[in-house]
Amino acid sequence: MNHREAPVLDALAAYTERDELGFSPPGHKQARGADPAVRAVLGDAVFLGDVLASGGLDDRRTTANVLGRAEELMADAVHAEHTFFSTCGSSLSVKAAMLSVAAHGQKLLVGRDAHKSVVSGLILSGIEPVWIEPQWDTGRHLAHPPSADSFARAFEEHPDARGALVTSPTPYGSAADLCAVAEVCHRRSRPLIVDEAWGAHLPFHEELPSWAMDAGADVCVTSIHKMGSGLEQGSVFHLQGELIDADTLASRADLLGTTSPSVLLYAGIDGWRRQMALHGHALMSRALELAASVRQEIESIEGMHVNDREDFCGPGAGADFDPLPVVIDLSGLGVSGYAAADWLREHHRIDAHLMDHRRVSAQLTHADDSRTTGRLLGALRDLADRAETLPSGQHVELPDPDGLRLAQARLPRDAYFSTTEDVPLEKAAGRTAAEMITPYPPGIPAVLPGERLNEPVLRYLRSGIEAGTNVPDPADPTLRTVRVCAQDDGS
Repeated sequence: MNHREAPVLDALAAYTERDELGFSPPGHKQARGADPAVRAVLGDAVFLGDVLASGGLDDRRTTANVLGRAEELMADAVHAEHTFFSTCGSSLSVKAAMLSVAAHGQKLLVGRDAHKSVVSGLILSGIEPVWIEPQWDTGRHLAHPPSADSFARAFEEHPDARGALVTSPTPYGSAADLCAVAEVCHRRSRPLIVDEAWGAHLPFHEELPSWAMDAGADVCVTSIHKMGSGLEQGSVFHLQGELIDADTLASRADLLGTTSPSVLLYAGIDGWRRQMALHGHALMSRALELAASVRQEIESIEGMHVNDREDFCGPGAGADFDPLPVVIDLSGLGVSGYAAADWLREHHRIDAHLMDHRRVSAQLTHADDSRTTGRLLGALRDLADRAETLPSGQHVELPDPDGLRLAQARLPRDAYFSTTEDVPLEKAAGRTAAEMITPYPPGIPAVLPGERLNEPVLRYLRSGIEAGTNVPDPADPTLRTVRVCAQDDGS
C-alpha cells in the first residue's frame, strides 16, 4: 500500500486537467451556474470538487475503482480488513452496522449511553434493545461506558442476543475496556459493534486509548469530522473477522445511504487518511503535548478543575482516557456550563465542544497550536475573573441513576409509530413516551420511545431547559407538553 496516494484527490485533479465537460448533475456545472454571492463566500474550489462519483470522478461503471482503492488504503492505515466510506455521517454508519447484526424482533445488547442515532436505528429496524447500564459517577453526575461484566451478565440472561454495541470513547473522553467486552462477545461467537465516533485519531498514537480494531471489535464506526480533519458528515466504518459478512454490511449501508454521495466528503476522508498515515504519530504527539500544557494552565485558574485520568478511570468508571477533550468542571466558580458557554461565545467568540450543568469542554485536535489555545486560556481566565457577575443560573434537578433510568414498556419502534397524543408535562408521569427527548450536545437521549416517564426525569428535563439545555428533538422543544402513546396497552 502506497499511503502517499490519495485516489479520490488524484482523480479530482485529473478530472480538472482533462477539462471534462459534464452534461449531467450537479447543475452548477463546475461553478459556472452558481450564484455569484455564493461563489464569493464558498469559493470556486468547493464547486470544482463537486462532481458525480460515477460518470465524473470515475467512469459510469467505476472501472478505475477510485473509491475502492481509497477504502483499501484506509483499511490498511487503521488495521482493518474492510473499510466503507459514508457521506451521511456516523449516524448512518452505526445503523448499517446494527442492521448487519440483528433484524426486526431480534435482540441486541446496547449501552444505555448510546447516541440518538443508535435509537433511531432501533426505531427503523424494530430490533429489541437489551439495555446495558453505564457505570455511574454519582458525585459528578456523569456516565462512563458499561463494564465487560455487565455485558457478560446480559448475555447470560439473554443468550439469544445477536451481538452487542458499546460507545467508546464518550464525548467526555472516557473509554471502555474494549478488549474485555470483545472477549465476552467472541466467547459466544457474537459480534461487537463499537460506536467510536469520537475516536478517529486513536489508531495513530500509543498513548491514546486502544483503537477498536486493535481491541478486537468486529465493526467500528468513526466520524472523520469530529477528531479528524475531514468535512462534516464524513464517516467511515471498519470491519474485521468472520462474524459479519462484508457484503451484508455493504448492502445495509447501500439500503440507507444516498445515491448521490458527495465527492467532496470522500476527498476529505481520503486526504485525512494520507495525512495521518504519513504524519499521524508526529501530529498526535504534538497535540498530546499541547493538551497536557493547556490542562495544566487551566488547572491553575482559580475555580476551575480539569477532569483527568484520576477523575474518569478506575473501578466503576472508565478503563482508559483520552485527554484531548478538555473537560473543565466549573463548580468552584458557581457557574453552569451553559452560562459559561454562552458567555465565551458572546464575549470571546469561542465555541465550546459541549456543556452541561457544571462543565464545559474544549475539544483539542492536531489542528490546534499555541495561538488557538492561548486565545482559549485568555478567555477562560477572563471568565474566572468575571464569574461573580454571571448569573448562577437555574438549578438543574439531577436524579440519581435509579431515578434517571426509565422502564422500557414497549419497543422503541412500536411506541414511535403508535397513535400518539400530546399531554401537559405535569400529567406525563406514568405515560409511555412516543418520542426521543435528548439534551444536545452530546446527544444521549434521556427519554426513549417506549419508556415509561417518571417525575424525576421530567423534573430534570424541565429544569435543564430552564437552565439552558438544548432539547431539539421532541415535538415541543420547550417541553410544556410531551408526546406519549395514546393507549398504553400495546395497541
